[in-house]
Amino acid sequence: MKKYIKRNNYLKKVEPFIDKELIKVLVGQRRVGKSYMLLQIQDKIKALHPSANLIFINKDLNEYDTIQNYQDLYDYVKSNSVENDANYVLIDEIQNISEFEKALRSFAAEGNYDVYCTGSNADLLSGELSTYLSGRYIEIPVFPLSYNEFLEFHKLDDNRESLDHFLKFGGLPYLRNLSLTEDVVFDYLKNVYQAILFKDVVARFNIRNITFLEKLVQFLANHTGTVFSARNIVNFLKSQKINLSVNTVLDYLKYLQTAFFISKVPKTDMIGKKIFEVGEKYYFTDLGLRNSIAGFSPFELNLIVENTVFNHLIQCGYQVKIGHLNGYEIDFVAEKENERVYLQVALRIESKKTMEREFGNLLALKDNYAKYVITLDEYTGRSYEGILHLPLRSFLREFE
Repeated sequence: MKKYIKRNNYLKKVEPFIDKELIKVLVGQRRVGKSYMLLQIQDKIKALHPSANLIFINKDLNEYDTIQNYQDLYDYVKSNSVENDANYVLIDEIQNISEFEKALRSFAAEGNYDVYCTGSNADLLSGELSTYLSGRYIEIPVFPLSYNEFLEFHKLDDNRESLDHFLKFGGLPYLRNLSLTEDVVFDYLKNVYQAILFKDVVARFNIRNITFLEKLVQFLANHTGTVFSARNIVNFLKSQKINLSVNTVLDYLKYLQTAFFISKVPKTDMIGKKIFEVGEKYYFTDLGLRNSIAGFSPFELNLIVENTVFNHLIQCGYQVKIGHLNGYEIDFVAEKENERVYLQVALRIESKKTMEREFGNLLALKDNYAKYVITLDEYTGRSYEGILHLPLRSFLREFE
């Protein structure tokens, strides 16, 4: 039996749906810990129902290679079921089973199956499930470790050195088994990156121009959090003697998002509330993977800190956009449960000019929603006309 550290924040999201007639789908990037969440759910079910009939299918194991399509899945589950009693079905990496949604639809209709599954492909899961199981499934995103989880997994104290490790190496759970040194961690992360690229993007979407895909990822890593459009990428590629259409670039960007590798953040007009058709930012789901591609440089800490703030907001359940107001840019406009917060991110507040710029952008907003400036500075408690300054460590530890 594999040992694991509990990620109770995710289990709390699943618990209300145990024994409910909804299919529970855990989605997220490869290697963020979805498989271990299934084990955690399995153990919770055992605690609630000691005699429960549990059917666990891990598509990464050879023993389940015979389950190739929905009929194989249906037959396997039925042959291991108990009649006239609840059966708990847990399926890891379900997108590797052709037309899996047909089997899930049948289990949902029959009524004596409580189904949990994981997947690493956003379009395949949401598209097929929404078509066949509209209103009968719940999707729960799983992310890399938060900073608080990172400290717990690695048994570290909350200090600047621990934060530096987090910013450099990211939050993939398996890192707890490795020494936190660049050569060891980045070797592992480069292998994970290759698995995501070739299994979840190239193979899934039958991509032939792998060289371009790799150059696109490199471009995104070098321009993390920079506002640009697909046209900007096309022009850059032309300078590299590569000619591709805007539509091809957009397709490849979508594929990377579908694998939960990157996130696109649109820009919104704070006055007209319209989403701009061009100009968005892209952030990496895991900063360690980004750093294994672009390299980790202190000169890019501003990009890394901004990506870290974005990831934390998403993990806290916020919907995030870039704000645009009369020529000013608001780094993040984050909304959750009809509440909104505004955030500016800076490396440090080291001069009056920097303070006026970062706080001034937020002062241009005349509503009464909370406003924050997040920096790497260690001091806290400073506010300016109602705008609160938070050190990054405090933000990652306390902001929800």
